Amino acid sequence: MYFLSFILKNLTRRPIRTALTVLGLAVAVGSMISLMGISHNVEAAVAEGFDRRGVDIVVLQSGVVEQTSSEVEERLVDRVLRIPGVDPKGVDVALISMTVLRRGNSDLPAVTIGWPSSNFGFDDLMILSGRRVVEGDFRKVMLGATMAENLKKQVGDSIELQEKQFEIVGIFKSFSVFENGAIVMLLPESQEISSRQGKITGFSIRVNKSLEHPDADIEAVRERINALTDDTGRHLSAQTTKDYVKTASHVQLVKAMSWMVSVIAMVIGVISMLDTMIMSVLERTQEIGILRAVGWPRSRVVRMVLIEAVILSLAAAAIGSIGAIALTYVLTLFPKVNGFIESGIAPVVIAKGFAFTVVIGLIGAAYPAVRAALLLPTEAIRHD
Repeated sequence: MYFLSFILKNLTRRPIRTALTVLGLAVAVGSMISLMGISHNVEAAVAEGFDRRGVDIVVLQSGVVEQTSSEVEERLVDRVLRIPGVDPKGVDVALISMTVLRRGNSDLPAVTIGWPSSNFGFDDLMILSGRRVVEGDFRKVMLGATMAENLKKQVGDSIELQEKQFEIVGIFKSFSVFENGAIVMLLPESQEISSRQGKITGFSIRVNKSLEHPDADIEAVRERINALTDDTGRHLSAQTTKDYVKTASHVQLVKAMSWMVSVIAMVIGVISMLDTMIMSVLERTQEIGILRAVGWPRSRVVRMVLIEAVILSLAAAAIGSIGAIALTYVLTLFPKVNGFIESGIAPVVIAKGFAFTVVIGLIGAAYPAVRAALLLPTEAIRHD
């Protein structure tokens, strides 16, 4: 207990420097945790969407890394339905594209999702007002709750997409943050406004699996789909949902950004901690010499410096985590991003942030700790 109280007194001896060190490290760590949290939420949202709909396989154009740029012949779906093991009612066809939405005097990018009227994705949408689009509708759309809030639109209002007027017939809420920020319409009209007649970006499949060999059944269907080609000889790319989530370009992009920020945060944190602990050791040279003279072993001096660094790191991680949670919440208030990210940071991400920050503190304090331990009592006492 005395050892810990002694360390706390060392930290409070220079309160301003301690506070600035914690604050500087908290900013770096908070940025890292924010992006790690966003990356985790994006990946979890994509995976949850497939799991809740019971999807086993995702099919895109082969060689395409970005889903919206995938282009698959719609008629290939009929060939896929004839493959043994494919659930005839479990094929979710979609055309996902970025569309120009006219709002006042400005053009805004908007995500549109084109589904056939029989798509099982409609079953998961909670209609908040109005109705869903049905076969025979012309120039009718549904808005996700987030999109409707951003546009301040209600059922009966109209929106302009690609210079065409569409009536809003329904407002819905989905478990998917991406669908909440999107515009849903029937597939033929989505193909028309994106000039991709007869095309889809891809489709999801449910497989009729046996209890004994579910993975083998999925793999058998996946191999048969990969063997298909369209009229131009292009192949399809069928992936399990787990593999798709790992390789999806938007997920990988956010992950890459989070790791880049993590590396920057680590460098900033190590330099900040190194500077603080070096100054602390230099200012306490005489004190450390006296401690060595009265019998403190080098290992205890090392522990003292490292524990000080860990306490600073934990304080920075706590402040940074609170800041990261607040930042993701604030970001969801901006219409340009609230249809793509969710607020909040998962506990596992916060735990990783704390662990990462402690490592930063230990690395930054390693040299000062060794330097303090190597001080000879006689040299330290003579220090002026």
